[in-house]
Amino acid sequence: MMVHGIKRVLKVLLFVLMAATVFTFAVMWLWNWLIPSLFGLHAVSFWQALGLLVLCKILFGGFYGRHGFKGDWRARLIRRWEDMTPEEREKFRSRGIFPASGDAPGCGGSGSAPAAPKA
Repeated sequence: MMVHGIKRVLKVLLFVLMAATVFTFAVMWLWNWLIPSLFGLHAVSFWQALGLLVLCKILFGGFYGRHGFKGDWRARLIRRWEDMTPEEREKFRSRGIFPASGDAPGCGGSGSAPAAPKA
């Protein structure tokens, strides 16, 4: 039982290392193909490309993962709609698209009446 767990961890680790290597080579190849000719910058090595990947992950992706996000937002929305009473549904519909901006034109607030066309 323990050997199976170790094998699985090693397989996952090997897959992660292979994926990181492939992505690093892809970044290196694309950088060295495009950036020097477009912007006059130097080519990058494998380790510099890996550093760029890590930097992009920190700046744009973070390391927090997606805890609590399961992509079932639509199911939750439908469930909430079904739990509403008919009066709550009508009140929700009457608020418009952006209920927080009550005076914005076209958003269901007091200023939502369309303006008369200019002649």
